[in-house]
Amino acid sequence: MKLGIYGGTFNPPHLGHLAAARFALEALELDELRFVPAAAPPHKALPAGSPGPAERLAMTQLAADSLLLPGQVDVSDMEIARPGKSYTADTLRQLRRQYPDARLWLLMGTDMFLTLHQWREPEVITALAGVCTFARAASDSLAALDAQAARLEKDFGAATRVLRLPHVVEVSSTQLRALLAKGEGQDCLAPAVYGYIIRRGLYGVHWDLKHLPDRELRACSYSMIRAKRIAHVQGTEEEAARLARRWGADEEKARRSAILHDCTKYLTMEEQLQLCAKYGIVLDDLERQAVKLLHAKTGACVARDVYGVSDDMYSAIFWHTTARADMTLLEKILYIADYMEPTRDFPGVERLRKLAYEDLDAAVCLGCEMSIEEMHQRGLPVHPNTVKARDWLRSRPIGKEP
Repeated sequence: MKLGIYGGTFNPPHLGHLAAARFALEALELDELRFVPAAAPPHKALPAGSPGPAERLAMTQLAADSLLLPGQVDVSDMEIARPGKSYTADTLRQLRRQYPDARLWLLMGTDMFLTLHQWREPEVITALAGVCTFARAASDSLAALDAQAARLEKDFGAATRVLRLPHVVEVSSTQLRALLAKGEGQDCLAPAVYGYIIRRGLYGVHWDLKHLPDRELRACSYSMIRAKRIAHVQGTEEEAARLARRWGADEEKARRSAILHDCTKYLTMEEQLQLCAKYGIVLDDLERQAVKLLHAKTGACVARDVYGVSDDMYSAIFWHTTARADMTLLEKILYIADYMEPTRDFPGVERLRKLAYEDLDAAVCLGCEMSIEEMHQRGLPVHPNTVKARDWLRSRPIGKEP
């Protein structure tokens, strides 16, 4: 196995780190790549006001997840969990014990590469791993990097690689911190990382969470879910906005409800129940057993409490999973948008999409019927509110406007 180790303070992790990681995966033919945030870097003190190790770890996890390479790209907390300064030689020793047969590659930026001979135990580092750096042709001296590679090979017998990045992200973490403090630099971050920074108020970024612009609201939402879910949330937002235009609903409310509708989707049952207790959510017997039913309710509460959504948006999020009798127009729109958004692929979805723009009540009714049938086929209980929603919609006059 070839394992790449990408260490650093990641203060914050930015698109340059991600571009380098993706390029290294291919260029070095790595089987796996692991980001390893340092707890206490030995070569420099972290700038005053920097996030703590746990926050930098969380941001790095969000950045790595954004690559959508599960099983291949991961994040390790080994240096953060280890007391004292984060010496690379100690990290590589630990990894060698864990993976005795792996071919290790240590990945680093050019500044670190040019000073590697001055690190603690460079002979151990180069004995345990090959060393790879990334050259940004627009700003780095290729001659200096090649000379350092030759030096490391001569003095330590090191295996080295200098990779010329084809797509350069010309920003450093130092520059990015300064940009963020001025309200700039967002485009240099994965949206989920930017959202985490907003939520935690890091790097001098201060937003009123109850009055966020759409871009910042999206970023916060994406920071609360897994990257693989983002396409679904984006699709639901787009569909909800189109349906709102078709049926005369408030498009901005439909859009923002969709942005937040899955914000608690990935919480554990314990975390969901804690939020239910916090917000006084009363659960029925089925909901106490089915974690998938809880995110709509807890998500609605978080959307209102943290992000200040209106009561009708709260209600749309609250009922987007089960539906209910006597639904409002916004509730119908979010329910069916979530059900049929463009990434959904199941038998009957095209019929549902067509119907939603012809007869919204009929489409929501069909969605309830399909959900009930699916639960029956899987041998799972159907929530009573879905049955009530179906029966209520069936009782509506045919062709009635929603």
